[in-house]
This record gives sequence, C-alpha cells and structure tokens, in this order.
Amino acid sequence: MACTAQDDGPGKFLKKGTTIIAATPFAFILGSLHRKERCDYCFKSGKISRCSGCQYVYYCSKTCQKRGWPIHRIECPNIKRVHPRIVPDAARLMARVIIKLFQMGKNERGYYTATKYRVFNNLMTHAENIKKNVKKMEHFTSLSMVLFEFLPREIIPEPKKLLEIFGRMSVNSFNILDTDMTSLGVGIYLGPSILDHSCRPNATAIFEGTKLLIRTLCDLESLDWSKIFITYIDLLKDTKTRREELKQSYFFLCECERCNTPETIEIAAACPNKKCTNPCLPSLNECNKCGEKLTDEFIDKFNKVCELSLYQLDKMQSMAYLDASRMCLDKQEGIVHPYNLLAVRTLENAVAAAVDLDRWEEAEVYATKLIPKYLYYYGDSHPMTAQMYFSWGKLLSLQNKGLQALEVVTKAARMIELTFGPNHSKVKYEVKPVLDQLVAEYHLSMQAISK
Repeated sequence: MACTAQDDGPGKFLKKGTTIIAATPFAFILGSLHRKERCDYCFKSGKISRCSGCQYVYYCSKTCQKRGWPIHRIECPNIKRVHPRIVPDAARLMARVIIKLFQMGKNERGYYTATKYRVFNNLMTHAENIKKNVKKMEHFTSLSMVLFEFLPREIIPEPKKLLEIFGRMSVNSFNILDTDMTSLGVGIYLGPSILDHSCRPNATAIFEGTKLLIRTLCDLESLDWSKIFITYIDLLKDTKTRREELKQSYFFLCECERCNTPETIEIAAACPNKKCTNPCLPSLNECNKCGEKLTDEFIDKFNKVCELSLYQLDKMQSMAYLDASRMCLDKQEGIVHPYNLLAVRTLENAVAAAVDLDRWEEAEVYATKLIPKYLYYYGDSHPMTAQMYFSWGKLLSLQNKGLQALEVVTKAARMIELTFGPNHSKVKYEVKPVLDQLVAEYHLSMQAISK
C-alpha cells in the first residue's frame, strides 16, 4: 500500500502542522464494536451492506468490498465456519498479518522518506522480552489456539515465527482514531514505525479513514528522524504510571525530558490558603509560595481523595458516569489542585457523561474548565485541544449562545485546520457546516436587530 513522506534533506525547516508521513496500513482491523455501523475496509459510517458469504463484516460499496477481498477471501469462509463463535479482534488482526505475509506481503515497503523504507521484518519483535512476560505469553498462547482453529493450517507459520509476528504486531500497532479522537480499530503501519516515543512529543498521529498522517506539533529546524517523537500512550498520567505502561507494553524505560523532570503540578494538592493558587507537593509539608502549612490532616484527606478518584476513574474506563464524576470533583475541590492529572481526567469523564445524558449546560461548564488544562498539557496545536474547543463551541450552540458559540467555533476551526490539515474531512464535513450555520444565524440576528 502507498506511503508518502517528506524528504529529510539537511536544514529543511518544517512549520507546525506539516504532514511528514502519510501511510496506508500494512494490515488493519475494524473493532468489532463498530462492525455493524462502519465499513470494514474504509471505516466510513453510513449505509453499509453485509458480506453475503460470512454475514459478519459490512462494506459501504462494491469498491471497498473488492479492495478488501484479497484478505477477506481467506477469512470469510472461516468466519462462517466457526460461527456462532466470534474471533477476537486481536486474533483477526494477527490472522490478517499472517494472510498478508502468505501473499508475499513480506516484500511490501513502507517509506518514511523518498528513498528510505521498512518492511514487516524490520519491525522489532521483542520475542525474548515477551517470553519472560507471563501475561504476554498467556495472550500469545490464547491467540495461537484461536488461529489454529480459525486459519488453514498450511498458512500458519511455525511457533517461533508466530511469536515474532505477535511481537511485531503488539509493539508496532496504532489505534486508528475517528475525527473525534475515539478508537475505531487497530492498524500496523510500516513507515511510521520508525518513530520513537516521548512523553513530550513534537509530532502526532491523526487519521483520514484508515490512512495515517504524522503531523508536526511545533516548528522543526529540520526533518531529523532521531529527533522526531510521537507518544505511544495517553499522556494524562503521572510519570510512574506512564513508565510502568511503557515498560509493560513496549519493554523500555522512558528517559524523556518529562519523565526525568520532577513532577509538581501533575500530582499536586491545592494550597490550603484559599487565596493562593500555587500547586503544593504534600511531601514538602508547606506551600513554597505563601508558606501555608500542609497539616497531617490535610495531607491525609488529599491522599484519600486521590485514592477515591483513582478508584472511580478505573471503574469508568469503559463508561463515564455523571454521578461518580460529580462526587469526585466535589471532593477534590480545595484539596486536589485543578491541574492535578486526576482532576483533569475526572473532568474529561464529567464532560463525556453529561453529553451522553444531553445535559448541555453542565457539559459546557466542565468543558470550559477542561480547556485550559488541555492547553497546558497538550498545547494549542494538538488535535485533542482542537477537538475540545470544537466540542465546547457545539455545546454553546446547543444552548442558543450563538455569538459565543461562533467565537469559539471560529477559533476551533483555525486550530483544526492546523492540526488535521485544511483538506481533512473533519474540516469539510464537520467544522465547516457548523461554522456556516452559526455565521448564518448571526447575520439573521443582526438583521432582526437592525429592523
């Protein structure tokens, strides 16, 4: 599949918002949760039709069905054969990699410059690390059992090669996101796999369907691949949690600038002095700005609120609950600093839960509080920040706050054009219609006033 990339010539200055790699996947899978609402090949939603063979996957057109057929023609009869059992997403992705390699996909090149490329076997396997990891080996064994039942035996590699495929898939996969930055599926992209991780990335991944775009988050003096970083994980976590997750999933200890900088605001308590907004570290026992003491009682309360918040956040990983979010925010007030990552993640859940319940006013209150936190942690050129501004604008519009909504959506539009690109479908089919409607409503209100 095609991949385009910037030439990495010396001294080539790159503005933020530049696409440095555009790649289609080597192998990919639409998450089973979305299979009845999106096309299995292009991931578009809308009118879709079920495959007449397996009766399991759906396509939006004959074109997509034809493009997906080289892989699906092997999995299709086997999906039908094992019915009513469902093949797990991870097993289907691994099966598709095996099918692709069987079809000579080992020679497919994923370019990250005009001349430099990677093939599937260039990806790291971490096989030895996986062998030492009990959970990873249990997962591999489970997937292998499914594959032996699902795929024709003649195309399944020997156990050593199968473990290497599992390792390459596990370590080099990207979550494929929709325009709202929500996961739709998983894909393996050869060229972009060259990129290393940082908890302070200077590039990010966005998607146009299944096409992956790596775009710069800041100005770069040149395209030096050793100095370009994306993040492999959610950044709204403390250093200890991030490092544990990276060690568990990617087998390295992160030594980036953020991980090697002592944490302050990310884990801070609020200053007991209500007139002081300084973040306080409980370990110091006093505010280093106003000198207010952090009593043992205050520190104990802070620890208990943090423990409760973390417990509730873990419970809400798959579904945000408004009552639980409200309770945590109430208990955090005056105890946990507003920029503490636990408070930020609680606000995220509160926005999501309020939106799900059509509580626009409450959702807007939480979104307004979340915006400055996103600016602090992500910056103004990150797609998460741009999306939150757009959501805030739509919430204002739903409350008939036309002028304010127009101001916010106008700003969101500029940010989204920068982060996603001016020709991205999000700009054309989501942002522009909302902005046009708000502009039209504004002009109508002005005309009414002038009469």
